[in-house]
Amino acid sequence: MNILILGGGGREHALAWAIRQNPKCDRLIVAPGNAGIAGVADCAELNINSRADVLEFAQDNAIDFVVIGPEAPLAAGVSDALRGAGFLVFGPSQAAAELEASKTFTKEICDACGAPTAAWARFTDAASARDHVTAQGAPIVIKADGLAAGKGVTVAETVAQAHEAIDLIFDGEFGDTSVVIEEFMTGEEASFFVLCDGRDCLPIGTAQDHKRAGEGDTGPNTGGMGAYSPAPVLNEALQAQVMDQIIRPTIAEMSRRNSPFQGILYAGLMIEGDRARLVEYNVRFGDPECQALMIRLGAQALDLLLACAAGRLAETSVNWADDHALTVVMAVNGYPGPYKKGSIINGLSRVTESSFEMIFHAGTSEENGQVTASGGRVLACTGRGATLAEAHARAYRLVDAIDWPEGFYRRDIGWRALTSRE
Repeated sequence: MNILILGGGGREHALAWAIRQNPKCDRLIVAPGNAGIAGVADCAELNINSRADVLEFAQDNAIDFVVIGPEAPLAAGVSDALRGAGFLVFGPSQAAAELEASKTFTKEICDACGAPTAAWARFTDAASARDHVTAQGAPIVIKADGLAAGKGVTVAETVAQAHEAIDLIFDGEFGDTSVVIEEFMTGEEASFFVLCDGRDCLPIGTAQDHKRAGEGDTGPNTGGMGAYSPAPVLNEALQAQVMDQIIRPTIAEMSRRNSPFQGILYAGLMIEGDRARLVEYNVRFGDPECQALMIRLGAQALDLLLACAAGRLAETSVNWADDHALTVVMAVNGYPGPYKKGSIINGLSRVTESSFEMIFHAGTSEENGQVTASGGRVLACTGRGATLAEAHARAYRLVDAIDWPEGFYRRDIGWRALTSRE
């Protein structure tokens, strides 16, 4: 079959790598792709947020299956246009994608179905938001209501920091959006990934992300500096609780509102003791969590995505190996703030990649035969092993092979699980 993946980051490289291994895949096109994706698929220039452009491209290239990677095309309704024309699509409708596109929408869904989450309030002006923070005190969480590429959240440790975050959002840093202010939840964060076909749900893995730019979970929030899978904190009992109290009630509420959810539901959770609460939903695979999941899933990833898109999850299962994966993000100096593009990345040709060691490209381009940095997060060095320590060693061996003075990375990815559980 001919398969089209929309996106050009590390998540899409991981998806393309896994899908390409499945014999059902005859031709694979990724739009726009990147320098790494070009090694496993045909890359195409395409405005992936345009319904008309994507639909025309899919028709012209006889596409059988479309996998939508990032959130922006989902929020733009690209999946609706494709489904309306008869294409098989992995990714929720525009209405269902509001679970990520609007923090307010998600909170209202949680309130309606009784899913445990943080106390919250929404504000459309800075003065009211600042007054609320002053009354509540800190620590407190400030969120841009709309899409913000994973960077619209501030965990403010002081009232002054909260006021600064509020002003930044209302000054237009993330577009025209309101502010959601939440109770600060204590505990350990983890990610839970569940395929949903509008009716049935199939958990396909857990992971733990490292959002902060600095080691020891310090510094500003980023799109993610590394991840590992599985997440030990999400044991079987907690996973069952999350399915019963959060995931299934959400899916039922979405169906009740005539917006059935079909795609990957990525639940960010706060775990404290034997209790899990929802931090937020994303409606696409996390990045860099996807890299850790895909290197573990391999070729079966395509079968799972197809079953989800076709409404066949009830007859589908996941075949997990008893293994671990860890990915380390290499980002350009300055990220998540201003940074320079165009620096040359050396050392990639010295790396021997396999199903146990992969470098997934995110913000890369190829110029005159050289790979250059074209984004903030640039590479995701991913290792797989029988233990997390083995996966950790393989991932950092890849990092050490890269010669890129203009980049940086965290040296402590996986520290919580490695120090407390291994």
